[in-house]
Formats: sequence, structure tokens, C-alpha cells
Amino acid sequence: MAVFVALGAFLMTLAGGWTAQRVTDRRHLVLGLAGGLMLGVVGLDLLPEALDAAGGEIFGVPAALLLFVAGFLAAHMVERLLAVRQASHGGGEHDGRTPQVGLTAAAAMVGHSAMDGVAIGAAFQVGGGMGAAVAVAVIAHDFADGFNTYTITTLYGNARRKAVAMLVADAAAPVLGAASTMLFTIPEHLLGGYLGFFGGALLYLAAAEILPEAHHEHPARSTLLCTLAGVAFIWLVVGIAE
Repeated sequence: MAVFVALGAFLMTLAGGWTAQRVTDRRHLVLGLAGGLMLGVVGLDLLPEALDAAGGEIFGVPAALLLFVAGFLAAHMVERLLAVRQASHGGGEHDGRTPQVGLTAAAAMVGHSAMDGVAIGAAFQVGGGMGAAVAVAVIAHDFADGFNTYTITTLYGNARRKAVAMLVADAAAPVLGAASTMLFTIPEHLLGGYLGFFGGALLYLAAAEILPEAHHEHPARSTLLCTLAGVAFIWLVVGIAE
């Protein structure tokens, strides 16, 4: 049952990526929406789940928050190291952006989508009602995952072929993740730690890369409205799931 439900996430992810491809003439609006979706996913979905699941404190700070900060710093370090490496080899960047950063970020999205599938499978192990609730939340926000995966990959100068390949991998990941729960389960505290770390990395991409790029050439009110719409959409999804 979990694998069948995960097919809905597969289709929604592809739909999100397809939407990102079709609005290339409004790139600033796409990036504004993507930034809002990413901010909403981090602040309203990933971080609350991480705090609830990880538990425990380290020197008075919740472990999930420490991993959140670690994820933010790791994303910053990876981007800087790759940029320096590219510069030392005489270029290879696209408008000052390193294609490997986009691929790394997209790969992280694929890993997150696989964990979405694991969450669906684990929830169905608890019961049908729990499984259905988790599935609704995952399927709804996988549209944003597909949208963001394609947008992030192309933003850093990668070819459309690579962006589509990462999109397909992101779409297939929940199905594979759900299937894996027939073989093993992940302890809740480890899952919470992962969500915190991934949330930090995602916030860095949204705040330091996606949103500044969206407003760089088109500091329009419509771009800001798209960002707010992205956050509001995730809020609606989370509220419905609850």
C-alpha cells in the first residue's frame, strides 16, 4: 500500500518540475516562488518535525537546532570550496555560479525525497490512518520538491538534460524509500537529526542564493508576492495535514 501511495508523490514531483520548465520567461517569479516554498518547507515542516523527533539537548541547545546550524554552515562551505576550486582551474562557472553546487543541492533534495518515502512506509506500519495523513502531506509538498529540484539545478548553470535527470531521480526517490521500509526502519532520533541538518542546508540555498537572485534583476512587488505565496502554500499544506 505504501509503495502505491508513493506513486502519487512521483507524479506530483514531475508536475512541479514541469511547471518550473514552462515559466522560463518569468524566471524571477519562478525563483521568488521557489524561495518561498523552500522557506516554508524549512520553517513550517522540516524544523518542527526535527525538533519533535530528535529530542535531547547538547549544552542546553536542542540537538536538532545544532544540526540545523551545521547544515547551514555545511552548505555555505561546500559552495565556497567548489567556487574556489573552479576559480583555481581557470573558470568553469556560469555567471559566477558553480554547477556542482546545483547538482549537490539537487542530490540533497533527492535524498530528502527518499526519506519522504521512508516516512510514508513507516507511517503505514503504525496504521492506515497515520499512513494516509503522512501521505497527504508528502504528496502535497512533493510538488514544491520537484519545482525546487529543477530550479536549483538550472540556477547554477547546469544543462536542461541534467536538470531533468535530477528531477526524475527526485520523483523516483519516494517510491524507492517507501519500498525500503519493507526491509528496515530508521530510528526516530536519527530521522529527526537528518531533518534538522537538511533544513539548515535548504535555508542557506533559499536565503543566500535563490531569493537574492530572484530580486537581482527584477526587484518587483510581484516577486515578493510569489515568495509570500510559496510560504502560504506550505502553511496550507501543513495545516491540512494536521
